[in-house]
Amino acid sequence: MIKDLLQHKQTLSFEVFPPKKDGEFEAAFQVLDSLGALGPDFISVTYGAGGSRSKKTVDIADYIQNTLHIDALAHMTCVGCKKDALLTVAGELKQANVSHVLALRGDRPKDMTDEQYTSRDFAHASDMMGFLKENTDLHLAGACYPEKHYECFSLETDLNNLKYKQEAGAEFFITQLFFDNDYFYNFREKADKKGITLPICAGIMPITTPKQIGTTITLSGSSIPKELADIVAKYGDDPEDIRKAGIDYAIRQILDLKANQVDGIHIYSMNKPKTTAEIVNAIR
Repeated sequence: MIKDLLQHKQTLSFEVFPPKKDGEFEAAFQVLDSLGALGPDFISVTYGAGGSRSKKTVDIADYIQNTLHIDALAHMTCVGCKKDALLTVAGELKQANVSHVLALRGDRPKDMTDEQYTSRDFAHASDMMGFLKENTDLHLAGACYPEKHYECFSLETDLNNLKYKQEAGAEFFITQLFFDNDYFYNFREKADKKGITLPICAGIMPITTPKQIGTTITLSGSSIPKELADIVAKYGDDPEDIRKAGIDYAIRQILDLKANQVDGIHIYSMNKPKTTAEIVNAIR
């Protein structure tokens, strides 16, 4: 179990996303083979908006769990998912011998009406966690936000929501990506004072192209420190230089986290085994 690993070591894990098309599975498996060779403790697999690619998530998680023999953590979002559909996916995961789920609210699907949104079965990830805890034997992880969720009023409110996830059955947390470790240390200290006792894995994404900066801010709400912004400004016109500088930034960020007793490092790999390998080789 992942929770047991976290009790005894600083874990290393990766996030991957499933292929958009069925014909891309062979290439996806090759990526997984390369990532698996780096010896992660677990690999998480993302989930399409509203569960739109849930079958692909199960197939990728199946490969991680049963071919690579690495714990798979399947993402599961509830914003556009009914209870019966959620239980169907849970059953598919069980058949695939996958027992770990990262329970997320997820982003609202673009075609979801206001009526559908307000009448959804689960308003929050913690609601889904309670449902899964009661109706399945899945092991649950939750997401957390060092700079608070972008929709949340305050960090204090966000920490209260995190406490609900702990009480609903989460076994550990993985943070949204961040680029300033001070945010993480402040968040960890406040979480501890709030009575949040579960391990927290730090989510790190290497910025290797200028485009990632805009996309990252839009999707995550994470702030960009001046040092990283300067790197993009200085090397943005040279793809190889910005790639090297972005990897170096991620390496330094991770080494600092490891030195400050982080529970685990979760690398948002973007399905790039070469970049991930460079980071892993530098931090071990």
